[in-house]
Amino acid sequence: QVQLVESGGGSVQAGGSLRLSCAASGYTYSSGCMGWFRQAPGKGREGVAVIYTGGGSLYYADSVKGRFTISQDNAKKTAYLQMNSLKPEDTAMYYCAAAAFCGYGGYWSRLSWYNYWGQGTQVTVSQ
Repeated sequence: QVQLVESGGGSVQAGGSLRLSCAASGYTYSSGCMGWFRQAPGKGREGVAVIYTGGGSLYYADSVKGRFTISQDNAKKTAYLQMNSLKPEDTAMYYCAAAAFCGYGGYWSRLSWYNYWGQGTQVTVSQ
């Protein structure tokens, strides 16, 4: 049984930083994609960043480029999202998700690629 468990959310002031973790179990971590998504109240779920776990390619949403960094520790089967220079508009529930395949280039954020989802961790950024 595949499980994804997020941790690291919390409340910070604008300009602050948080690091999210996503620990995977029961999943062939060395291939496929690990993505981070977020959903703000009243809005749809959007892709934030993805890492192709086999080759290490990275993609980011335009809104977080230069501020967020996705990384992984294959030995620990864990993906990370380092979030710096946080803004109030980053406030959302953050989810990690795993896919055996998530397309190429800009198509990585299509939700239907992702078979497995974590329970989410809340990030709140105040002014």
